[in-house]
Amino acid sequence: MSTLFVRTLRDDPADAEVASHRLLARAGYIRRVAPGGFSWLPLGWLVFRNLERIVREEMDAAGFQEVHFPALLPREPYEATGRWTEYGDNMFRLQDRRGADFLLAPTHEEMFTLLVKDVYNSYKDLPVSLYQIQTKYRDEARPRAGLLRGREFVMKDSYSFDIDDSGLDASYATHRAAYISLFERLELPYVIVSAMSGAMGGSASEEFLAPMDVGEDTFIRCTSCDFAANVEAVVTPAPRPIAIEGLATAVVHDTPDTPTITTLVDFVNSNGAMRHPDRDWTAADTLKNVVIKLRHPDGTIEPLTIGVPGDRDVDMKRLEAQVAPAEPEPFTEEDFAAHPSLVKGYIGPGVLGTEGTSGIRYLVDPRVVTGTAWITGANQRGNHVINLVAGRDFQPDGTIEAAEIRGGDTCPACGSEVEIARGIELAHIFQLGRQYAEALDLTVQNENGRPVVPTMGSYGVGVSRCLAAIAEVNHDDIGLCWPREIAPADIHLVIAGKESGPQREAAETLAAELEAGGLRVLLDDRVKVSPGVRFKDAELIGVPTIAVAGRGVADETNPTIEVKDRRTGDRKDVPLAEVVTYLREVCASN
Repeated sequence: MSTLFVRTLRDDPADAEVASHRLLARAGYIRRVAPGGFSWLPLGWLVFRNLERIVREEMDAAGFQEVHFPALLPREPYEATGRWTEYGDNMFRLQDRRGADFLLAPTHEEMFTLLVKDVYNSYKDLPVSLYQIQTKYRDEARPRAGLLRGREFVMKDSYSFDIDDSGLDASYATHRAAYISLFERLELPYVIVSAMSGAMGGSASEEFLAPMDVGEDTFIRCTSCDFAANVEAVVTPAPRPIAIEGLATAVVHDTPDTPTITTLVDFVNSNGAMRHPDRDWTAADTLKNVVIKLRHPDGTIEPLTIGVPGDRDVDMKRLEAQVAPAEPEPFTEEDFAAHPSLVKGYIGPGVLGTEGTSGIRYLVDPRVVTGTAWITGANQRGNHVINLVAGRDFQPDGTIEAAEIRGGDTCPACGSEVEIARGIELAHIFQLGRQYAEALDLTVQNENGRPVVPTMGSYGVGVSRCLAAIAEVNHDDIGLCWPREIAPADIHLVIAGKESGPQREAAETLAAELEAGGLRVLLDDRVKVSPGVRFKDAELIGVPTIAVAGRGVADETNPTIEVKDRRTGDRKDVPLAEVVTYLREVCASN
């Protein structure tokens, strides 16, 4: 450590929001360059390369073959698939000196497809699965949480090519199993959840999430069965339609001083003319209509109204997933002024829908089925309508999964209750199908000599994000606690003595013997640094085994080395003559 390029910090960086960011910066693993961009210092690069090696070993063991593409790519392939436009502002675009358009790749489906098209032309060549470990770029609007959400990050992305759908199913299962093996080897807790495909497209889609509160992904899991899903992918169980005949007539009522759903419900329940004949009205009986704007990738703006039960808000992440690649934006006062048929605060279905007077598309929550009766805006200031019946008094243009999901909601699989949790996305796997192959004219000859379009799968692991997730899982109040296989060293050997003396001599000899035995040693041989600082740095850096050459070495009758397990805190004095064997056994056992 006297020559290692490292500087530990006593204080947290001002912009660090999560433990992994704080500790990786304080322990001298990374340094911030710009929002969403970090430099790796030697200790950090050792850990990253260890993690990268493990990912590569697991991919190779599964039979996938490694390739490597440039990050700077031409526009044309992405134009052919439509993603030059669909990616919107998330894509870094640039021009060369000749004015040709390029991009910094956020993902590489197009490149893998074109490579297979260039090399393979027969069904006999398939199946094949190719992967790379490479830097990606996305112009995140809000980079945050250190390595967890950056503009530049490292991914392992792989792609399978099969002649038919049954082959794709097999490739998907192989990749899924490889990811399970990978995360178990990394000692990362994970949950596999159903997910949305998003800008990637395709059908079947699952995410591997590390459950933890700092994660940006919200998911549900059933309290009874094994169902789990990202909230964006949750399908709301719709109630059965209700017969319309005999339902009460819709009536408009004056409802003054009811600016919120709560005040509206209290008002109608306290007014005899509005009371429900069988029970009290609840917030879930009200229909809240939220107007937004959709900004499409081509720059066009479309107003959209979303109807949700009044006891729930619109979940913007769910909405974003449903309307992608368009992006939702707030409906402003100027927008309301441009649509006078919308009475803000009292918007009702009567003016909505493509057939309504506003002409604004109207999508509703799946719970709004034919025969359900609602309290909602009457399109008149200070007025609401009671018993407005779906399918009789209004007809939406369709449904949308945009209402927030709550703990206690019904499991779509078994009908039990679900619970809400948060997690860090570690990996995402998709069955892409043939959309990229068709867009880029990838075909191979089948056994009859006829051209067929292969079907594809896409499988990504966030390598740099996994490193941050491992740090989130493996730390305590005083520093990092790395799993041995990705730690920067096996042994952090601290000299707790003067510039010269028995401690230094014993530590240097021990370090050489351990290295000769195949162990990786980080020797703190710094001078003019107090033992207290050395101990704190060892705990902060997080090597799984700390050995201290201290006072015990000077015991002439029984010289000892103190060995500490960084993860459990257990300490043991080991005779100097036995410590090499002991440390080898420790390192071999965990």
